[in-house]
Amino acid sequence: MRRGALFSVACPSREILNHLTSRWGVLILLALLEGTHRFSELRRKVGGVSEKMLAQTLQQLEGDCMIDRVSLPVVPPHVEYSLTPLGREAAERVKTLADWLEVNTPDIMAAKAERTSR
Repeated sequence: MRRGALFSVACPSREILNHLTSRWGVLILLALLEGTHRFSELRRKVGGVSEKMLAQTLQQLEGDCMIDRVSLPVVPPHVEYSLTPLGREAAERVKTLADWLEVNTPDIMAAKAERTSR
């Protein structure tokens, strides 16, 4: 695979990278790895996300073909979100980074404290 296009300002993958690796994008992908969720379930699961940012991030990920949005014909409206095959692959890769971060957070925090105490 040829690398380097991502460094070009005109590369379309930059926008997708931005959506996948945004704070909310990562957390939504990780949440959806566990299965299909409704909007309200995602909002509860992803602590701190506003309704506006959740909706915006879901739209971006749907536009990038990472998630599917299914609106069920019931009253009140019922919308479900799930990963597409591309989204599952991306989420698994993001999960590797998130797992590494959770394991190494104590070391990172200690290094930060040491750096600021110099």
